[in-house]
Amino acid sequence: MAEAENVPQWLRTVGGWSWRLIALVIVVALVVYATAQVQLVFVAVFLALVLTSVFRPLADVYDRVMPRALATVLSLLTGVIVFGGLLTFVVASVAGQWTELAGQFDTGIQQILAFLRDLPFGLSVTGDQIDEWLDTGGQWLADNAESLAGQAVERAGSVVEAFIVLALAIFCTVFFVNSGDRMWRWFTHQLPERNRDRLREAAGAGWYTFSGFARGTVIIAFIDGILAFVLLSILGVPLAAPLAVLVLIGAFIPIIGAPLAMIIAAVVALAAEGFVTALIVTVGIALIGQLEGHVLQPLIMGKQVSLHPVVVAIAVFSGTVLAGILGAVVAVPLVAVVWTVFSTLRGDRPVPLPRGATDSPDPSDDEDHGAADHGAADRGAADRGAQDEGTDVRDTDEPAPAPESR
Repeated sequence: MAEAENVPQWLRTVGGWSWRLIALVIVVALVVYATAQVQLVFVAVFLALVLTSVFRPLADVYDRVMPRALATVLSLLTGVIVFGGLLTFVVASVAGQWTELAGQFDTGIQQILAFLRDLPFGLSVTGDQIDEWLDTGGQWLADNAESLAGQAVERAGSVVEAFIVLALAIFCTVFFVNSGDRMWRWFTHQLPERNRDRLREAAGAGWYTFSGFARGTVIIAFIDGILAFVLLSILGVPLAAPLAVLVLIGAFIPIIGAPLAMIIAAVVALAAEGFVTALIVTVGIALIGQLEGHVLQPLIMGKQVSLHPVVVAIAVFSGTVLAGILGAVVAVPLVAVVWTVFSTLRGDRPVPLPRGATDSPDPSDDEDHGAADHGAADRGAADRGAQDEGTDVRDTDEPAPAPESR
C-alpha cells in the first residue's frame, strides 16, 4: 500500500490510458485480421449496404401505395433500368475506343517527354535521365504491385468469385431493403435491456452517417462524370465518354481518385488538341473538384460525414496500405461510422440527426413505453388528487395509521 501511495498521480493516469490503448489496438488488429479472412463476404455485405442506402428511400416511397414486397422489387427494377441504361450508353460509347485511348495517352506522354528535353535556360532533361526515371518508376511499381493492387484486385480476376460476391450482395440487398428494420429490431432484442436503447441510438446514428455518405458519393460521382463529359465534348476532346467514366470512377476514391483522372484526361487532351486545350481541361476538372468539395458535398451530404481532411487523408492511405484499392474505397465511410458511433455512445451528437432517425419503430417497444407512460400518468393523477384532498398517498397493502387520541 505504501509503494502504491508513492506512485505519482500522473503516472497512474498514463498507465491507465496505456493499457486501454493497448487493448484498443489489439481489438482493431483482430477485427482487421478477421475481415481479411472473409474478405469476399465483407465486400459483398459492404456493397449490399451501399445498394440498400440507395434503394431503400425509393422503396419507402413506393411502399406508400403498394405492399412492401412489391415496393422492394419495383425499386430494384428501377435501379436496374437506370443503371443498365447508363451502362449500355457507356459501353456503346466506349466500345472499341480503349485502344485508341491508350494510344492517345502514350502520345501525350511522349510530347511531355519531348518538352522536358528542350527546356530553356539549360534546364533541359536528357533522354538518359528520363529513361532512368522511367526504369526506376517501373521497377518500383513491379516491386510494390502486390501491395498497391492488394488482394482485392487479385481476387477480382476470378470470374467465379466476382459472381459470388455480386450474387450475395444482391441477395442481401433484397432482404435489407424489404425487412432490414425488422432484422435490426430482432438483433437489438437479443441485447441486454439496460443497454438496448443506447446501442440502438448509436447504431442508428452510424447508419445515418453511412447511408448519407454512400448515397451522396454515388450521386456526386454521376454528377462529376456528367460535368466532365460535357466539358470534354465542348472542347472537342476525343474519347470524352471513356474519360468521363474515369472521372466517375475516380470520385469513389477520396483524395487520389480525382487527380489521377484529371491527369489522364489532360494528357489525352494534350495529344489530341494541344497544350491550351490540355490546360483548359486541367483547370476545368479542377474546378469540378472544387464544386464537388464546396457545393455538392455540403448540399447532398450535409454534415452526415464530418471528418477533418487530415483524417480523411490518413484513412485513405492507411486503407490503401492494408487492403489496396478496396481499403482506399471503404476507409473513409468506416472511419466516419466508427467516429459517429463512438461520439453517440459518449453522449455527443457529431451529426444533426433528423427527427426519428434513431427512434425504434418496434410496436412492442411502443406498447411497453406507452403502458409505462400511462401507468406513470395514472399514479401522478392519483398523487395530485390525494394532495388536493389533504391526504397522504400510501400503498394499498400498508395499513392506515391509527388516529391519535385527544
